[in-house]
Amino acid sequence: MQHVVVLGGSIAGLAAVRALRSLGTRVTVVEPDGLAATAARRGVPQSGQLHALLDMGRTQAERWFPGLSKDLVADGAVLGSGSEIQLFSNGRRKVSVPGNELIGVSRGLLEEHIRRRTLLDDGVTVRVGAACGLDIRGARVVGVRVRAADSGEVQVVPADAVVDATGRSSRLASWLREEGWPEPPVDRMRIDLGYATARFRRGTELPGVRVAHQLPAAASGTGGQPDTGAMAAVEGGQWMAVIAAYAGKRPTRDPAEFRRRMGEMDASPFGVVADRCELIGEVETYSMAHSSRRRWWDVERLPGGLFVAGDAVASFNPVYGQGMTSALLHASCLAAYLRKGGDLHAPAHAYFHRIRVVVNAAWEISTLSDLAQPHVTGPYPRGYAMARKMAERMEEASMTDAWVNERFLDVVNMRRRPADLRAPRFLWRVAMACARGER
Repeated sequence: MQHVVVLGGSIAGLAAVRALRSLGTRVTVVEPDGLAATAARRGVPQSGQLHALLDMGRTQAERWFPGLSKDLVADGAVLGSGSEIQLFSNGRRKVSVPGNELIGVSRGLLEEHIRRRTLLDDGVTVRVGAACGLDIRGARVVGVRVRAADSGEVQVVPADAVVDATGRSSRLASWLREEGWPEPPVDRMRIDLGYATARFRRGTELPGVRVAHQLPAAASGTGGQPDTGAMAAVEGGQWMAVIAAYAGKRPTRDPAEFRRRMGEMDASPFGVVADRCELIGEVETYSMAHSSRRRWWDVERLPGGLFVAGDAVASFNPVYGQGMTSALLHASCLAAYLRKGGDLHAPAHAYFHRIRVVVNAAWEISTLSDLAQPHVTGPYPRGYAMARKMAERMEEASMTDAWVNERFLDVVNMRRRPADLRAPRFLWRVAMACARGER
């Protein structure tokens, strides 16, 4: 039986484990913090922030962990749908989309359920330690060097293949360089984002609301840049609320400031929670300097037996909630590659071309919005001015036209590709909706 080592016990890593196990492959997970079902991972400082599992992400999670949503709800997670999900843009609430669903759950509870299911599989073993290099013989990876957490001793764990799911701080490129292999080209967009999350005790103050989102907006000429915010009902009878802002407006850990900024949002549910609900614990902050994309599909010479997934491939502005969903889609790409005859020992060019579609779609969505911010200076893609103008028209049409909003959300939720928003029928409907609004 073939054996694959997965580096990282993140959602990206564990989804890759499930994809590999679906094909009968034996897997070892290398994780510095171990994989105890209820343990917080120290290597994820943003774990206390509000995370989003987009609709396509939940679909993929159900594929790899059947019944996950039902189990999460039984454990207190909150499923919202239709009008219970309220989206606001420039002070106006968008028309609701029937059938649109989001599940409110902390990252901690989500990972707890996924890790528990993973540990029940006899074909999965866990190695506590930190990966510190690859063992490459000839033209392929044959193992990974692991530094033990207790003794610091470095040993090689043999493998038919290695999946790097160590996140955006991945050192894979430098390991390859040390072994004489090329590094992938990297795209970076400086966003200088800061965000803060707080928990509030949830009562009956917002009947019929499960999720609220104040969508990102560009700075106005006089009022500066408005905050972006999201809040969701989660387990434990709580609201989790996040405020995100850029550059000099990044939020702090001050609870009074957090309440004030919630109250200043145009999306009314934030003000209700700020005024009426008890703050639980401390405000947690995190910052992200840039979005990045490592273009592994453009590397012509790769060692066999090497795969990369999750943020180790690309990490996006988190206000768009694409990270976990992208990671789960990467697992599906891995399974599809292997099912179609992909050789674990061969260079995985076809796998990287599969994930390119996922990565580039998410990159297009997030960077188009980021480039509207005054402090973001590019690089601007060809045709940006026209694309930005079209995006503004789509946003306006989606405020009142449920058909447009549904398809717009399909792209945001990664159910459809961004190219679908350039289809003639969609553009015609956008034009008609905007014309009605201008009368």
